Amino acid sequence: MRIFNNFDEIGEIRNAVVTTGSFDGVHIGHKVILQHLRNHADVTGGQTVLITFHPHPRKVLYPETAGKDLYLISSQREKIYLLEKAGLDNLIVVDFTLEFSKITSVEFVKNILLNKLHARKIIIGFNHHFGHNREGDYEALRQLGSGNGFDVEEIPEQDIHNEFVSSTKIRNALREGNIQKANAYLDHFYIIMGPAKPSNIILAGIGFPSYTLQIEEDCKLVPPNGVYAVTVEGGVQPQKGMCFIRKNHESPIDTLVEVHLTENNEQVDNKVLTLYFHKRLREEKTLASIEDLRQQLIIDKAQIDELIF
Repeated sequence: MRIFNNFDEIGEIRNAVVTTGSFDGVHIGHKVILQHLRNHADVTGGQTVLITFHPHPRKVLYPETAGKDLYLISSQREKIYLLEKAGLDNLIVVDFTLEFSKITSVEFVKNILLNKLHARKIIIGFNHHFGHNREGDYEALRQLGSGNGFDVEEIPEQDIHNEFVSSTKIRNALREGNIQKANAYLDHFYIIMGPAKPSNIILAGIGFPSYTLQIEEDCKLVPPNGVYAVTVEGGVQPQKGMCFIRKNHESPIDTLVEVHLTENNEQVDNKVLTLYFHKRLREEKTLASIEDLRQQLIIDKAQIDELIF
């Protein structure tokens, strides 16, 4: 996957099939759009293109209201990783500013989609809006397409377990610690990626050496306090892990994410680890002694050993 940070460095993209959006979480609805891009690109000998935005538009447009407490399923590193796994050819990351937000929908189509990308087909999700004040929609795109030589397709909202999928519902499931529900909506495991460093000499002293993962963005949504079953990638081979999450509710950026590798004591200092979340084992407990903690972690580890993943 090629990644661009501005439109001037792109060069030629053959028969570009384009979509736009934040694609937070790269959930199952996003994957349907990406698969439509892929199918059409394969037929026309073209390439798939996603125009996405960083930071999230709400963070820029409504910093004191809708954007203030907006936490995202994926960090930028995680989103890029998931999009590459989904098979996207070209990712354009737009630096979203107040100035960029003033571009009208017609200017966006003509100056960017046509003049810069020479788009042959544009595919959008259900109820997608774009341009200044969200004035552009499917009907506006369709009319522009008829006069400018490109096709437009709108993908219906996808229905999973009789509920419409949205990033908001996934965020709510994660806030509740309902990892399995979030994973079903995502169509992949919720992930946390970040550089690892040794941590917590107390855990190491009772036989559970752990690593702390750096949360790279303040707005990364992290599930509630507790113990989680995870798969850990980034070392020599994937292995099971036990993840501990502790949040400082007065200072969200002080959230602590630690992981104990349950299958071996491989050294992963300073490596970027990916944690794939499978299940929340329990809430955080207040224990009376270090020995009580050790006994509880033995029980937690036994639960993870029994899980098939």
